[in-house]
Amino acid sequence: MDQQTAGENKNGGDPEKFFTAPLIIIFITVFIDLIGFGMVIPILPFYANTAPFHASPVEIGFLVSIYSWMQFFFSPVLGKLSDRYGRRPVLFVSLLGSAVGYFVIGLAGTLMMVFIGRVIGGITGGNISTAQAYIADVTTKENRAKGMGLFGAAFGLGFIFGPALAGILSKYGVHVPFYCAAVLSAVNAVALFFILPESLKPSAMEHPPERKNRFVELVTSFADPRFSIINLVYFLLVTAFSIMTYSFVLYTAFRFGYTAEQNGYLFAFVGLISIIAQGVLFGIFVKRFGESKLIISGSLLMVASLFAIPFVGPLYGGLIGLLTGTAVMTLGNAFASPSLTSLTSKIAEEHEQGRSLGVMQSGASLARAVGPTIGGFLLNNRMNAIDNYTVFRTFWTAAGIMFLAFLMAIYFAWTGQTKE
Repeated sequence: MDQQTAGENKNGGDPEKFFTAPLIIIFITVFIDLIGFGMVIPILPFYANTAPFHASPVEIGFLVSIYSWMQFFFSPVLGKLSDRYGRRPVLFVSLLGSAVGYFVIGLAGTLMMVFIGRVIGGITGGNISTAQAYIADVTTKENRAKGMGLFGAAFGLGFIFGPALAGILSKYGVHVPFYCAAVLSAVNAVALFFILPESLKPSAMEHPPERKNRFVELVTSFADPRFSIINLVYFLLVTAFSIMTYSFVLYTAFRFGYTAEQNGYLFAFVGLISIIAQGVLFGIFVKRFGESKLIISGSLLMVASLFAIPFVGPLYGGLIGLLTGTAVMTLGNAFASPSLTSLTSKIAEEHEQGRSLGVMQSGASLARAVGPTIGGFLLNNRMNAIDNYTVFRTFWTAAGIMFLAFLMAIYFAWTGQTKE
């Protein structure tokens, strides 16, 4: 829809049709892409820990984080390319890159090849931000939030079906989910090439917006004390959550003897809880209590669950205890994370919305790289293995990080810096 049509709709014309063909196609594209991505998360640490790789917790930490490190540095490059040449070719190339990365991991005979596959996937893994830009292109400001909500739904559904599918496929071999993810990405790329129309106007390609260095934007964002506090809380939250995500599979394999299949089902359970919490409960609670209180309560739930989970084992809590702990953790994250995003949008001026949210997501990308790197060292003992002490050390460090986020959230609420 062009700007003229959008303007007519705002001025009393026919209401804009929200579910346009391009929006439906990009929803399906993101959904399929995230099924593939969701398949990898619960499988990769287990895969790298088995023969012929036998990777240590430190090596697995780097293996998980290298994807986010590559994303952090190369997403701005893909963003510039999408501004210059259009969203469609960048999405196409990035999906093909994901397919190649998954194939390399599935075919790998050495740990170095697994790392190469992750690097390839990370470099081309900026398709999520490009997809968000596509949604922004094809929706008006009035429907922008609904469009991003649709994106969030695709994200959540992908993280339910992806891990569940990985659990089923892993019964036929722990490498099979990687082949399936590669095929999904390749088919998705081909379908996108032939079906998805370009969303960026030629005039916009001729005069792409100037993008600043991500580190510079992160540093300059601290000039606003309100935004700096929110940004730090979000960074700490994502760091703690990514430590847990990295270590969870190794923890359940060590403590419960769970396989890749069982971990796939556990992550699907986490995705389901997240969908319910963000899609149903969050809207109700944020109207009643406000973002600041949800950030505080969500952070406290995460502190409690991260502290308690290491105590859970077959003889103490069992599966019920494990499901309860992960549910509490997921609820806390589902309350705190969108509340922080919402506060950022309220604090930022109208013309600064995109930049402020972009800076926030840059910090989150950095946190997803830092978290598993820290977790790898914490979970590793002198024998390059995991034991009870390193499990407690890892989860309690994440709990400590979240406790700091909790204190900062209280300070933010106490100083009353939120725009009402």
